[in-house]
Amino acid sequence: MTPEIRELFPVTRQYVYLNHAAVCPISVPVAERMLEYTADLLHHGFVNFEKWGSRVKKVRQLAAQFINANPDEIAFTPNTSAGLAFVANGIRWQAGDNIVTVDCEFPANLVPWRRISREFDVEVRMAREHEGRLQTEEILNLIDARTRVVSLSFVEYASGFRNDLATIGRHCRERGVLFVVDAIQGLGALKLDVQACSIDALSADAHKFLLGPDGVALFYISRQAMERIQPTVVGWMSVANPFDFETENQPYAASARRFEPGALNTAGITGLGAAIELFLQFGLERIEQHLIELGDYLCEQLVGRGYQIVSSRLPAEKSAVVCCRHENFSADELYRILNERRIITTPRLGRLRISPHLYNTREDIDRLIEALPA
Repeated sequence: MTPEIRELFPVTRQYVYLNHAAVCPISVPVAERMLEYTADLLHHGFVNFEKWGSRVKKVRQLAAQFINANPDEIAFTPNTSAGLAFVANGIRWQAGDNIVTVDCEFPANLVPWRRISREFDVEVRMAREHEGRLQTEEILNLIDARTRVVSLSFVEYASGFRNDLATIGRHCRERGVLFVVDAIQGLGALKLDVQACSIDALSADAHKFLLGPDGVALFYISRQAMERIQPTVVGWMSVANPFDFETENQPYAASARRFEPGALNTAGITGLGAAIELFLQFGLERIEQHLIELGDYLCEQLVGRGYQIVSSRLPAEKSAVVCCRHENFSADELYRILNERRIITTPRLGRLRISPHLYNTREDIDRLIEALPA
C-alpha cells in the first residue's frame, strides 16, 4: 500500500490500530460522506430526499459489484445479526430438519439457529474446531437429506481460519441446501465472489473490515433463495410500490428490498458506499495480498518472540486475522500491555487477536513485537 493511504486514516497519528476484527476506525472519505448527509439534513431537512435516494441506489450497485451480485439482491440491514435472523426466521421449518454449522462460530451465527431448534424441533449439527482449524470434509459429512441450511463464517472470529466457501457452497448447491455466510470477519480484507462460492445469503456489518460505520450492514440474498425465504419483519417499504398509498394488499417487492421494512440508515449507507469505493480504487486482490504478506511477517516475528500461532498458515486458510498465545502471559495481560502503549488489539477465547488492514505497515508490526513481553 502507498503511504498516501495512511493519510486517509487519522487514527494512525495516535495509535497502532490492529483491531479491525472488532471495530474499525473510519477513513476521511467515509466521515466526509456521512457529514455531507447530516449537514444537508441540518440545513434543508427532507427537501433533497431524491438526491439521497439516488445515493442509496448507487451504494446498492457498488455493493453488488463488490461481491459479484445483482443490485436487486442487495438489501441494507442494521447489523449482521439482522440479516442472519431474516434467513433463519424466513424458512418454513419442519420437525426433523437440521442445520449444519460449527462450534466456533460467533454467537450472531448461533443464536438464531438455536431458537429455530427449540421452536421447531430442528437439529443443529456442529463440526468441531481442531487446533484453530476446521475440516471441510467434516462439515460436508454432516449434511444429509434433511439438511436445510449450512451456515458458516467466511473467517472464524477467534482463530482467523478461512473456510473453503467455494467447495462447501458447491456441495450445498448440488443438494438444494441453502448456504448462508456471516462475512463480517473477511469482507473488505479478502476477495469474495458470491457466485463463485454458490452463496445463497450473506450478511456483513460495515464496522469491521468493511471500514465503515456501525449500524448498517450489507445483506445479500440470491434470487433463488428469495423464493425460499419469506420476509418475516415487514413494513410499508417492503412492498412493490411503497409510495402507492391507495393500493392495499400489495405484493412484496420482487427484490431484496422486501427485507427493508422502513426508513434506512442513509448516513451509514452513504458512509459504507465511500468505503466500498476505496476498496475498488485500491483493488481487492492488492489489498488481500498486502494483508496476507503482512500476516506472514507478523507470524514470523511472533514465533521469534516465543509465541504460538493459533491461526492456520496454510495458503487457502489464511486471513487478515492472526491469533496467538504465550505460555507465560494470558491474552488479557497481553492486551493490557499493548493497550497502554496505544497498540490496539483484543483478547478472544484465551487468544490475543491481531487484525491489521490495508493502511497498516511492517513498522506497525515491529512496534507491536517490541511491546510484547517475551
